[in-house]
Amino acid sequence: MADEKQAATRRKHQLSLKNDRQALTMEGVVNVESFDDQEVVVETDAGMLFVRGENLHIKELNLETGALQVTGTVHGLEYAGDTIAKKGKGLLGRLFR
Repeated sequence: MADEKQAATRRKHQLSLKNDRQALTMEGVVNVESFDDQEVVVETDAGMLFVRGENLHIKELNLETGALQVTGTVHGLEYAGDTIAKKGKGLLGRLFR
């Protein structure tokens, strides 16, 4: 029930890259898989997103609202994989297609 409430309050995925690629703001974030100063790997409503750059820092993360702010120099954004809605339900969903 709580997961349904969280999903309902989340907005659709969107990005905003400002200040000469120095400030990235995202909505629709489900989870941050990993991060360091050169790459942030984010699970979003639109699939996995790889943010690559230099001196990357997570300024703000709110998984309840799905908001993420990253500062640093962004060199590239790359999506991989299916959206969450298209994914099977975990390992069992993939096994029993």
